[in-house]
Amino acid sequence: MTNSLITEFVEAIQQGTMARADVFADGATLDATVPNWRFEVRGATAINAELGRWYADPGEYLELIRTEIADGELVQLSLTWTEEGVAHRCHQAHVLKVADGRIVSDTAYCGGRWPASLVAEMAAAQAASDEAGETA
Repeated sequence: MTNSLITEFVEAIQQGTMARADVFADGATLDATVPNWRFEVRGATAINAELGRWYADPGEYLELIRTEIADGELVQLSLTWTEEGVAHRCHQAHVLKVADGRIVSDTAYCGGRWPASLVAEMAAAQAASDEAGETA
């Protein structure tokens, strides 16, 4: 049951349907760490609304790693999507705890939302760093 529930979670992210996903328990919590901020959201309806804003558009996984933990899964992802005509990416981890067939907590770590211009800047910086490492 946990596996199919988490599959539903990751599919809702990819499809941009998290606002309507039926995966969270009524008393669930979202503990989110985002760039320069941390906040908590309580309740399935509020979590769906918050994550629905994060994942409003269909996307494609560049990376998806699912690791079972004692009471749920660790989901690590890199996602790309187009928002208002601009390509974006994000890199996140979700520690999902499950009880009674529902997600009861999501501890989320988000590196931010990056438009294509920033992704290109990061790629150039990585290439320069790789080149410097080769000459050292």
